[in-house]
Amino acid sequence: MSPLAAVHEVARELDGAGVPSPRVDAELLVADVLGISRSELYASDRALREEELVHLRELVARRQAREPLAYVLGEWGFRRLVLTVDSRALVPRPETEVVVERCLAALRGIAEPRVVDVGTGSGAIALALADEHPGARVVAVDRSEDALALARENLERTGLAGRVELRQGDLLAGLEGPFDLVVSNPPYVPPEEYPELQPEIRLYEPYEAVVGDHVWQRVARQALAVLRPGGRLVLECGEGQAAEVAEGLAALGYAGVLCTPDLAGRDRAVEAHRP
Repeated sequence: MSPLAAVHEVARELDGAGVPSPRVDAELLVADVLGISRSELYASDRALREEELVHLRELVARRQAREPLAYVLGEWGFRRLVLTVDSRALVPRPETEVVVERCLAALRGIAEPRVVDVGTGSGAIALALADEHPGARVVAVDRSEDALALARENLERTGLAGRVELRQGDLLAGLEGPFDLVVSNPPYVPPEEYPELQPEIRLYEPYEAVVGDHVWQRVARQALAVLRPGGRLVLECGEGQAAEVAEGLAALGYAGVLCTPDLAGRDRAVEAHRP
């Protein structure tokens, strides 16, 4: 079977399973099995070997069961990095890249900023900031031992050891400032909305990293104690939540509150600074 014939067949099977983007997923799965890029599929006429077809069927079955494509592939791109991903932490998402953009803007002009990433998961935000701001020193905190183990794998994979410190803890408890930046992508899906989420999230991603009731408020309150004057807080929030978060930050005494949309036009990052 040729690569393109495999793509057509896999796309048809994924479409039948209700996968939202069957063609793109099919291309990525076939490319992964062949060890080539997605674009190279269209220039290759080498037939898949039997062992490759067997492996492809295994991957397709997992995706048909609605396991996230990133987990099936075992790695996922985020900013300039390729990270190991699995069910120990959330899949890094494009909307979170906007959060990183806002963090980098806040750190511009600071030679050696101290940063803390609250709820680091796979380490995506912390590692991206260390990668793109050579002077940054980042503390990455998570309550989950499993998530921290995954973040440690990514720390080694990206060659950023010595720039990012991993800590187990509950939000900002026990951390000593001052920090120039506190960033967090906290769990923000209300419990009542959880049953309506896509099966990729409900069946595979860690519940405690998805569902949370105003966790951002706890992060914001604790951040006031560790941010330097003028230090910035950047939070990711769910669709339709930005206005409430912005009002909440102002009520807590933060200044310069700003909301930034993601690529879909939804306000995703909310930031402010400690006066």
